[in-house]
Amino acid sequence: MLRLAAFAVTSALATAVAGPLPPLPLGGLLTKTAPDRLAITMADTGNRQLDREYRLECDPVGGDHPQREQACARLDQLASEGRDPFAPVSKRQLCTMQHGGPATARITGTWRGHKVDATFRRTDGCEISRWDELEPLLPSGRS
Repeated sequence: MLRLAAFAVTSALATAVAGPLPPLPLGGLLTKTAPDRLAITMADTGNRQLDREYRLECDPVGGDHPQREQACARLDQLASEGRDPFAPVSKRQLCTMQHGGPATARITGTWRGHKVDATFRRTDGCEISRWDELEPLLPSGRS
């Protein structure tokens, strides 16, 4: 019992001298470790001009994405909110039964130091919302 009391006093003194610990990083989403490089492949949008592969680089902004500045800004905004824009819809999520068209998109590459391999569809309310949340990264897939 005496050892436990001595440890508690020592720990309290160490904290008082050293100060509080720094905050933990939020899953690495807020820190940049390398340039973001993404390939976005669009298909079945109903618009032949959109059905192709785009390249996007952020920090510095580059690639052939038609709205690269806005797309990088959107990704930065989602990161500042602590959100992963490439996370799939939770299997526990209740989604409306609606169909938003046959459009698909696949995004691969690296974002915030993490590998990305995400597929987007417009097959129900949750997937439509997930897609729309990434505009203008994903050019509109509405037919």
